[in-house]
Amino acid sequence: MNFFKESIEDTFLILFEGASEGIVVVNSDQDIVATNSSARAIFGYEKDELEGKKLAALIPMEYHKAHTGHFNNFMKHQDKRQMGHGRDLFGLTKDGKKIPVEAGLNPFTLHGHSYVMALVTDISMRKAQEQQILDLNSDLETKVIERTQQLSEALAAEKELNELKTKFLSLVSHEFKTPLSGILTSATLAGKYTKEAQQEKRDKHLRTIRGKVKYLNSIIDDFLSIERLQTGKVTYKYTRFHLYRVMNEVIYDANMHLKDGQHINYPKDIEDIEIEFDEKIMELVLTNLIHNAIKYSGESTAIDIVVNPLDTQLEIQVSDQGIGIPKEEQKFLFNRYFRAENALLTQGTGIGLNIVKSHLENLGGAITFSSVEGQGSTFVIQIPIQPK
Repeated sequence: MNFFKESIEDTFLILFEGASEGIVVVNSDQDIVATNSSARAIFGYEKDELEGKKLAALIPMEYHKAHTGHFNNFMKHQDKRQMGHGRDLFGLTKDGKKIPVEAGLNPFTLHGHSYVMALVTDISMRKAQEQQILDLNSDLETKVIERTQQLSEALAAEKELNELKTKFLSLVSHEFKTPLSGILTSATLAGKYTKEAQQEKRDKHLRTIRGKVKYLNSIIDDFLSIERLQTGKVTYKYTRFHLYRVMNEVIYDANMHLKDGQHINYPKDIEDIEIEFDEKIMELVLTNLIHNAIKYSGESTAIDIVVNPLDTQLEIQVSDQGIGIPKEEQKFLFNRYFRAENALLTQGTGIGLNIVKSHLENLGGAITFSSVEGQGSTFVIQIPIQPK
């Protein structure tokens, strides 16, 4: 006969059973001596199933050892307290499910025997809500970090764009103003030479005008190329052609820009080299590299062009004896609008090599270089023998 139950008045039993919190009463040996309907509902037991079992039946296995120590300590220093303060507590249901709980401990003595009444609350829903809030906060923090990073990147991109715009406007202003001033001057002077004997002087100024107009056209073509490359509107046309034909045209035009004493060493053994590539792009690439070699080299220097047919690609080298590129600035060379410090006084837009690199890479080719300041530079392009 259960001594505890015999000792409880009927009124207390009604209150005990009707409590919304789960109530589990254990003796000093941790035997369960009484439970109410709320406790049985929490742990999934029927009436009288828990009575006589050890309290350990309601505690997950991994917490048994720690619980024994806590219980013994509590029995030595009995006072009303919240169990597991600052720790997550878990109960074990009849079907083996681990659930989060809160438990308040209330020691009492009845007929000379010590008991502990545990008031147990299933906090599964609250924990789920807390976890949901934590997840939402975590997601929010992640989104805030991502958004902040996006804004930072956008601001950095906008700053870079504004700097590029400023640099572009300054560049255009300078690069257009100089030749336009030359055209205006030459046109004015040519107009003053009205006599037939002055035809040679007129022709000289007309040649100057034609050269500067051609230069302006090349700048405009470069800017248009940049726009087409950015918008993906570039179309390439593969044709089969002899390399010497393009090389001859480019070198013939380049010869007109040579400084006093400069000369171009024509590549050897290219008469039989036939390639399949975009002919206009090949002309653009060679023109840019050879004209740069002339522009950044002094008088009485040589520009060497070497062609090496390899197994899967054609390699073309353009070398000069010019000013070279400072070592610390070489990593920026293919950046748009970049111009090395030692080249700022020489005409140029800083977009030619960027365009060359973009076209070559789009066609499966590549461009590299080596340079020593004050000694010269060598640019090497590789193009696939077969189209990409």
